[in-house]
Amino acid sequence: MGKIKKKNEKKADKLTVDTSEDSSSKISSVSVTPTEELPPPFLKVVSEDKPVEKEEPPKNVTTVIHSPELYQEPVLTHLIVEKYEGELVNGLYEGDGVAYYKDGNVYKGTFSEGLMHGKGAYTWEDGVTYEGQISKNFPMGHGIYKWPNGSRYEGQVYKGIRHGTGIYISSDQQISYEGDWYNGKRHGKGLMYYDSEETSWYEGEWMHNDKEGWGVQRYKSGNIYEGQWKNNKFHGMGRMRWITSNEEYVGQWENGIQNGHGTHTWFLKRVPGSQYSLRNEYVGNFVNGQRHGHGQFFYANGAMYDGEWKNNKKHGVGKFVFKNGRIYVGEFANDQISEYPNFKYDRVNTPDLSGIRTQSPGGPGTINSSPTNSGLPSLAGSYIELDITSLLNTFPENQQSEELKQVEYGILRNLTMLKKTYKFYSSLGNENCFDNAFLMTKLQFWRFLKDCKFHHYDLTLSEIDRILNGNGDPEEIHSPYATLLLRTFLTNIVYLAYHITHEENPEKKFSLVDCFSRIMAQNISPNACNVKGFLFCEPQKTEYAMSFIDKCWDIYKSCCQRNRSPPYEPTMTMRHFIWMMNDLKIINKDLTVTKIVEILADDDPSVHNGDEINLELELTFFEFFEALFGCAIIYVTDELFNQSLSERHQEEQNQISVTDEIAEDVTEKLQKKDLTNKWFHQINIFFLNIFFPAYEHVEQLKAEIPKNKMRQAEQARLEKIREEEEARLKALKAEEEAKKIEQMEIERASALLEDIQISKDQTDENKSGQELITLNKDDSSIPPSTASTKKTAAASKKKKK
Repeated sequence: MGKIKKKNEKKADKLTVDTSEDSSSKISSVSVTPTEELPPPFLKVVSEDKPVEKEEPPKNVTTVIHSPELYQEPVLTHLIVEKYEGELVNGLYEGDGVAYYKDGNVYKGTFSEGLMHGKGAYTWEDGVTYEGQISKNFPMGHGIYKWPNGSRYEGQVYKGIRHGTGIYISSDQQISYEGDWYNGKRHGKGLMYYDSEETSWYEGEWMHNDKEGWGVQRYKSGNIYEGQWKNNKFHGMGRMRWITSNEEYVGQWENGIQNGHGTHTWFLKRVPGSQYSLRNEYVGNFVNGQRHGHGQFFYANGAMYDGEWKNNKKHGVGKFVFKNGRIYVGEFANDQISEYPNFKYDRVNTPDLSGIRTQSPGGPGTINSSPTNSGLPSLAGSYIELDITSLLNTFPENQQSEELKQVEYGILRNLTMLKKTYKFYSSLGNENCFDNAFLMTKLQFWRFLKDCKFHHYDLTLSEIDRILNGNGDPEEIHSPYATLLLRTFLTNIVYLAYHITHEENPEKKFSLVDCFSRIMAQNISPNACNVKGFLFCEPQKTEYAMSFIDKCWDIYKSCCQRNRSPPYEPTMTMRHFIWMMNDLKIINKDLTVTKIVEILADDDPSVHNGDEINLELELTFFEFFEALFGCAIIYVTDELFNQSLSERHQEEQNQISVTDEIAEDVTEKLQKKDLTNKWFHQINIFFLNIFFPAYEHVEQLKAEIPKNKMRQAEQARLEKIREEEEARLKALKAEEEAKKIEQMEIERASALLEDIQISKDQTDENKSGQELITLNKDDSSIPPSTASTKKTAAASKKKKK
């Protein structure tokens, strides 16, 4: 029996308990409690997203959702209480108690006014349990649901339904979900794991238990999709990465299939020393997962197809550019060239192109890269496609076709030499390339320009970059890593030839072929392949020097300043270079400013203008890099070299336990070896012991400057606060002193007033006494009355007091 307590605050018209002998207690007037929503479905990936063929995108990306067993726990309403253990107040369940219901459900927890309210645990007959907060018979707030098979949910609950944020874990501990819930369903942002190892998961947006919005899914194989979803399928923009096959697709999806514009990339393992690009790549339209419409396919060896596609095959008008720059433009059908033009070049018949496919390298569809694959002529009749539209626009429209034709003929007459030159410079620093296929970098192109004296026409290499860049990215104008195909190399020569010729003779109109022929005769033919400078002079030295290029490029970019003229790209002048060397404290009695200027002026007539020196000339990274090597040779003198050498030999000798005679022999051999490789040690000492540490030290100091300023500002702020506090305390102290003085003055004035009042009272009393004496003398014959006598006596007493 429950204890009965009286509680005046409880109202008698609240829920009551029927205590009749024939019926059990019932909880009445309770709204229907929603049933617990189904647990999250068990998702299994039936077919993982991977391409069927190496070059084929996935045809369909789907996941099948298997619904688990449905759990229906009884509602918390109209349940007949067979037994109650706990406290009662005014006949209502109150405080902690246990209620046993007729259908086998049990509640143990807190009651209030006859309702389950507070914290408690409710167990259904089928084994489902809820433990947590309950509000007026509704699971509400934070709670834990547990099902008989071991699955559980912990999180926020609203009227018995998962609502808010919570965590669900399946019975086999394989599937778990943590995130937002709405009306019992995954809705909002959440993370779901599909295995206990957490190798397969989805993190992103949900809508009514479906993946919808933006999200990332990782499959057990390691493949990852990141992008937009709809109805559990890829839909919208997204990126799929197949880690197992080293492929990637970025683009539009529709119902789990590629539809729209996208880029599919096949990444390749690079051969050590190779300059091949690292991927096969298709950029274009997809329809139902297949290449269909217009698109471009870039092959790993440098070849490219640009044209129409149908059902994953080249079909329609297209242009095929071979890796050597030669071009075929025409019809393709069923992935092959429709007709083989009967053209000849250098007495070599055109190759059989029937094997061309867009499949991954290594398969039957790779392009034949043998030397006999010499390519096909373009529609213009030459083997090289030049992009000189802007130059042709300077000529009358009726002359443009002839100008293009003549300059192409001019290139063909010199093509053998030009190809040799391109191959020579593109191989500098890559002598150990295994595939013998080179792409010229901007660094090598700068060396070609300086060897052929293009900078002797009042042009710096930076100005040449701006002329050739057009409307490209300003930040990449002077990048040493940019590459140039053969056709780009030839196009650049035509542009420079036209610019130089017309700058020297602005009033005379030259044809493109005349400009090109003049530069070939004066600059390229007599000078090409005769390498000068510090960087590419010897193959072994070049290979070692290139190991410093990345770090030096970072330093160069950090020291550049924004150019004041369009396109406002970062540049460096010779003056800035000297300032940098001075800031790094590298200038000394051996490496003087004069020596640095001589290094910068090497093979550059623009530096010296008579007796004056022009230090406002711009330096490309190539000139910056070469100047550092020139400085290294001068800075590391024999004295510094021998000192470093002896220190290293001393370290090596300390590690060798031999007799003095053997030690001397080892030292002699090491010295001979070091003398042979002196250049390498000079470069090593300069860069690793001097230049790089000095730059890092300066960067650390620069990084400390704002910190010091912040510290100084903080100290100034604290000092100001301290001064203000001292001033405030001083003011308070002065105010207190003033108040004390004022109080003392008030007290002194009060005391003075009291003294005056006392003196006045005494004077008045004296006067009254004298008057009384006179009166007594005058009225001595008249006896005083009784009343007068009493008053006089009272006055006398008062006076005595």
